[in-house]
Amino acid sequence: MVAVRDDTGERMAEPWWVRVRSLLARLVRMIMSATGDLLPKGLYARALIIIIAPIVLLESVVAFVFMERHWQSVTRRLSEATARDIAAIIEVYREYPHQDDYERLIDLAETMKLSMQLLPPGDLPPAQPKPFFSLLDRTLSNEIRKQVRQPFWVDTVGNSRHVEIKVKLDDAILRFVATRAQTYASNSHIFLMWMVGTSIVLLTVAILFLRNQIRPILRLAEAADAFGKGRPVPDDFRPRGAREVRQAAQAFLEMRDRIRHHVDQRTTMLAGVSHDLRTVLTRFKLELALIGDTPEVRALQSDVKEMQHMLEDYLAFAKGDGGEEAMPTNLCELLEEIHEDAQVFGSSIALEIPKRNRHIVLPLKRQAFKRAIINLVSNAARFGDRVVIRALRDGERLKIEVDDNGPGIPPAERENVFRPFYRLDHARQDSGNSGLGLAIARDIARSHGGDVTLAESSMGGLRAVVTVPL
Repeated sequence: MVAVRDDTGERMAEPWWVRVRSLLARLVRMIMSATGDLLPKGLYARALIIIIAPIVLLESVVAFVFMERHWQSVTRRLSEATARDIAAIIEVYREYPHQDDYERLIDLAETMKLSMQLLPPGDLPPAQPKPFFSLLDRTLSNEIRKQVRQPFWVDTVGNSRHVEIKVKLDDAILRFVATRAQTYASNSHIFLMWMVGTSIVLLTVAILFLRNQIRPILRLAEAADAFGKGRPVPDDFRPRGAREVRQAAQAFLEMRDRIRHHVDQRTTMLAGVSHDLRTVLTRFKLELALIGDTPEVRALQSDVKEMQHMLEDYLAFAKGDGGEEAMPTNLCELLEEIHEDAQVFGSSIALEIPKRNRHIVLPLKRQAFKRAIINLVSNAARFGDRVVIRALRDGERLKIEVDDNGPGIPPAERENVFRPFYRLDHARQDSGNSGLGLAIARDIARSHGGDVTLAESSMGGLRAVVTVPL
């Protein structure tokens, strides 16, 4: 017995209901751990199991109790009455005074709803094979064995509506035929049919109702998934379903509006900052051009050019996708455009697109996605003289690989380079690099529901992989 200590330090027995609750909790955990991989993962399927399992369990218990308490009891009483009637007729037959005329005995059997026939003495037929569900055969045989106490033969299978019984006596064989309803609770299946039929109707109504309740949750999940991938939320999406689901949908719409408002404010602010700073840099350029061509002026012009390049990178990183809407985009045409624009980098840049992937169309924020790929290509061209752009389809996802033959990046640093303004202290460091190219590319890819990862290139350099869902 489990014991605990009270406040005084004395041991006291744990209540029985606490032990039962603990045992049930362990049993449920064991069942869940054993069937965890077998249970469905979807909410709809699990909800159906929650509804169907109790109904099936309840029907099983009711059917078992009915079979055990009612069906068998009624069948036993009917079989007992039939066996008693047969025993009474046999006793009358033994004391019957008219050896040649048994019409009155046959009529007596008819009043007991038994069809009687006298057969010559002989052996009983061989035993019939037992039916699979042998409730009647077993119960009737037991009652005849107790009441008649003579060799007998029973056939409950040959005729579906009747039961044949033969009793062997010293001078004859008495053949009795009774209706099945007379010896067997044959109408009990009506109760089971009503129970099963009603359950099917209730389950059908529950399934239809549950489907209507699950549909708003699925619509909310689809809308959230589309918004997370930078795609427009369906126009017909609105709060529906139960109160809790409507509250979740309304909260999602409010969150979407707040995010959009924040992005619009940030975009407007960056546009103003960009305009003001570009104006100042333009004045710098004009003033330097008026001064003349000297080594000092050329150095200042180089600094201004680098400052402008860094400013563009900073603004691009802060701006992100700029609130651009995703539109259906032909991947092959976009990559060919990127390939043509990337020729200004001076390296050997190749584009490889399998024929089966030349007609892929997917929703993209075209300008933002183009900027992300251009950043990866320019980064590869800065450190390698050979660059390969590949487009591959991996199931329900699109992979764009940018390979180079440069010095590469150590595996320990491949995640750090995605941090804004992070620079390496080895061969891939570049003083003209702001440290935002990879960060911008990953930010844009994640706004499409994808990601950017780094690996070792087949050419010995670095491979940047952009993955987005189709």
